Amino acid sequence: MESSVKKKIEYFCAYQERCHLDVTKKLNKLGVFGDNADEYVCYLIDENFLSETRFSEAFVRGKFNYNDWGKNKIIRELKSRNISDWNISNALKQINDLDYNTKLKKLCVKQVELSDKPKAELRNKVIKSLSLKGWEIDLIINQINQLIK
Repeated sequence: MESSVKKKIEYFCAYQERCHLDVTKKLNKLGVFGDNADEYVCYLIDENFLSETRFSEAFVRGKFNYNDWGKNKIIRELKSRNISDWNISNALKQINDLDYNTKLKKLCVKQVELSDKPKAELRNKVIKSLSLKGWEIDLIINQINQLIK
């Protein structure tokens, strides 16, 4: 393994949690392909620079807490990064149901308060915007029914 590439890829992984796909793309940009790239990935895993479990847990925390994403969008994004189903379900356990419902209620209240649209239009707008952020439609409808009467 080339030491300059090794240092760059170690720093890349130490800076923030990465998935295998991100690391492979970075290695390709650095001119490392195929079996050589796999060798670097194995090295990073052995030296604990790279962990799919750590990445998925950090991803779930970040997207839920700071981006207000629902579980559907988080799952979709993790699958697009080739994260295993076990790691996805394990990482989603970090979001407890109470926090999940509280955040959804807060997002619904915020959208209802900021809008001056008629009830039917408002319902559709809130459902559309929150479902695009990955929230389950049945949960959104339950929250809206409690807010708009």
